[in-house]
Amino acid sequence: MEGIEQWKTEAQQWLQQGIEYAHQIPPTQLYAAVAVLLFTTLLLLTIRLLKRTKSNTIVLSGLSGSGKTVLFYQLRDGSSHQGTVTSMEPNEGTFLLHSESAKKGNIKPVHVVDVPGHSRLRPKLDEFLPQAAGIVFVVDALEFLPNLSAVTEYLYDILTKASVVKRKLPVLICCNKTDKVTAHTKEFIRKQLEKEIEKLRVSRSGVSDADIANDYTLGIPGEVFSFSQCINKVTIGEASGLTGEISQVEEFIRAHVK
Repeated sequence: MEGIEQWKTEAQQWLQQGIEYAHQIPPTQLYAAVAVLLFTTLLLLTIRLLKRTKSNTIVLSGLSGSGKTVLFYQLRDGSSHQGTVTSMEPNEGTFLLHSESAKKGNIKPVHVVDVPGHSRLRPKLDEFLPQAAGIVFVVDALEFLPNLSAVTEYLYDILTKASVVKRKLPVLICCNKTDKVTAHTKEFIRKQLEKEIEKLRVSRSGVSDADIANDYTLGIPGEVFSFSQCINKVTIGEASGLTGEISQVEEFIRAHVK
């Protein structure tokens, strides 16, 4: 009991000394000190909140049949799930990448959304883009040329969305099925897409603003289009969902979900 009473007495003395010292400080200096303390506290809370709310969502998009769903399952559990039908609803899950499942340490789970590629279901993409940390646009490297026009238009629409441009969302153009002998290389696909986007850009520039659904335009006026002109970073990678060679997709995800 005596120890507690002594501690109370000392605490009261310290409090009294603190009050007396505060009274000796000129009011302007005291107010300034309080303001700095409040500002610092708010700044630290804001930084902490931003760190907590940083997105961990990766969106898989592309035409039906490009292999998005196979990539989803490879990322999640390392299986190809061969024989699955074309997705009519988004596949969605939050998980550690399968390749990281055996690793130790603080690894952030990834929220992956596989958005159906059917033209009637593409508006679902807009539900996920505001929360996305990056987009993986999957292209069938085997059947690329027959689908070139449709692939280009879909990619163009994504790259000109306000939710992509304003937030500078990174995009990986993933050339899938590159394990096949007759698959096109990523460089060939990149060049063909740039050529087609240039044609599309020119044709749409002659249409009135009222007839264009896109939020932004691509490229630099007077220059031939290339992906390097995009405000957001656009890269090209290769993958094979069926064989499990998806390292470039995983590297993209981990570059933007940390």
